[in-house]
Amino acid sequence: MKKSNIKKLLAVVMTFAMIIALAACGGGSSSGGSGGGKGDGTSITLFNSKNEIQENFVDLCKVYEEQTGVHVEVYYSQDTVSAHLATKYASKAPYTINMVDAKDIYSLGKQYGADMTDAAWVGDTDYAITVDGKVLGFPTCIECRGILYNSAAIKNALGADFDPASIKTLDDFKACLDKLVAAGMDAPTAVLGPDWSLAAHYLQQVYEEREDPEAFIQSLYKGEVDLMKDAKFNALMDTFDVLKEYNMFKAQGSNAEDELVHQAMSEGKDAFQFGGCWEWNDLLTYDYNGPVGIMPVPQNLQDDYTGKLVGGGSKYFYVDGSEYISEADQEAGKAFLEWLASSDEGKEFVSGTCGMVSPFKSNTVECTNDIGKAVKTYVDAGMTVPNYDYDPDDHYSKLGLEMKKYLDGACTREELAAAIQNYWSSTTPVEH
Repeated sequence: MKKSNIKKLLAVVMTFAMIIALAACGGGSSSGGSGGGKGDGTSITLFNSKNEIQENFVDLCKVYEEQTGVHVEVYYSQDTVSAHLATKYASKAPYTINMVDAKDIYSLGKQYGADMTDAAWVGDTDYAITVDGKVLGFPTCIECRGILYNSAAIKNALGADFDPASIKTLDDFKACLDKLVAAGMDAPTAVLGPDWSLAAHYLQQVYEEREDPEAFIQSLYKGEVDLMKDAKFNALMDTFDVLKEYNMFKAQGSNAEDELVHQAMSEGKDAFQFGGCWEWNDLLTYDYNGPVGIMPVPQNLQDDYTGKLVGGGSKYFYVDGSEYISEADQEAGKAFLEWLASSDEGKEFVSGTCGMVSPFKSNTVECTNDIGKAVKTYVDAGMTVPNYDYDPDDHYSKLGLEMKKYLDGACTREELAAAIQNYWSSTTPVEH
């Protein structure tokens, strides 16, 4: 018999066996199952918004089912998180557990989230999100943004180990780039072109690296900010200009394929790229020649944020507490998150399998992500700047388009600044 026919036969047998098993234990509902304890057929659903860990998450949930008898079905969608979940609520069939961005905890989580204040994991992290006195957001990992660097590429070009601490200013950075060019690396930087990188990550630092980000954002809403006179905006755009100047993909601009940018960093064809620790799995896709680390974005403006990475808790789970999810299934969802935070399998999944930086103090598993290891040194040293999590949903798409124009040389800095100001002054403030 052909392998394909054997697989089909096995699939039929397994399906039949599952039908019998479900019939014996009472089955489960599409919105999350019938609730209950170990081995009684409980089935809950989980929405995962990190595509790079989807397969690993599915495998982890198989382990959880083997241990507890609770089936966790993992789903992923390429749609924006808020739009996808809105369709689920509109159809009255939400997921039991949802992975969202921090800002979504203040909207979707506030409206639908179950209270997890009494959960044991809450005391093990500094990154839980509390809304109106209730813990609603379970942190998945810590992520930071900065300049990625390939140590091997720099050493091969300059003949000496690279010390990221030697780059304190933009002038230092430019001098290093000039040395690399003189050594034969014609284009030592690369720039990712997607909206999320340009607006949600790079431009975002303009809001975050200041004493009171909230006050600054409110001033933008009111139309009171002149970015061309703002020291932080100009310092960061000066650095962006340098990244553009030495860009390996200058000819392609914002149309440069992500894969080519990641390949160049992974294989040491360039030396520097703005990014974050979430790009680890992308780098491993190629002939990785590292280590690749991360350092703060160098600026000639020296202030309280010099030498720090921007970041913090990234991607949060909330357990759905709406009328569409039974109390038993809500408890099953909370139990899964507790297991993810405290079990050996959960800790290994986060730090080992996925190479993410754990937000939980009890997780001592070494991060397998070279970039994540570097991030953790900044986190442990208290050298991070918190994320600002309350941008409007269309911020990164609309201002990402403006940043693309600037990357492509299709607008001036003055025109970019005006577009950013016009966006904020014409949009609705986000409640939080």
